[in-house]
Amino acid sequence: MTQKTKNIVLVCSFILLIIIAYKFAFSNTINAKQEFNALKTKAVAFDNLPSQLTSLKQKQKYYDSLLTTYQLKENSIQNSILKTLNTYADSTNLKVTNFIEPHQTKQNDLTINTYQFTLEGNYNSIIKLIHLLEQHTKFGEVINLDFQKKKNYKTGKYYLQAHVLLRSFG
Repeated sequence: MTQKTKNIVLVCSFILLIIIAYKFAFSNTINAKQEFNALKTKAVAFDNLPSQLTSLKQKQKYYDSLLTTYQLKENSIQNSILKTLNTYADSTNLKVTNFIEPHQTKQNDLTINTYQFTLEGNYNSIIKLIHLLEQHTKFGEVINLDFQKKKNYKTGKYYLQAHVLLRSFG
């Protein structure tokens, strides 16, 4: 056997030895290390669980207080809007003459509800109610407000009528 063939056999056996060593030793070590790292991250997440739970409870209390502050504690926003309109109308000389079922549209996995109602009364009372709806109750935004001056032919008096469109995201 010549020196050249001895070198070729030596290189081939060395490569074969590295392949066998990787197959039996190195790959198991790498897999064990990856599994160890995964378990270590799970243990850290498990250790942080009580602090996350208290943080979530505090957030829940905060959001519940926001819902009660903005009068959204009931299940139906439509009922909440109607209740707010009626309580304000009782305290002023406004009348809610029409409240139509909300129109719902879906846009990018987001439901948009549009509530339409009609108010009768003086200008300042209507504007104060609109301000109350937008700023203090957070039901949504007024996207259209249409004032019309109408005449009651029985009494001969004029009155102001406002058609309101209120958009809410849910």
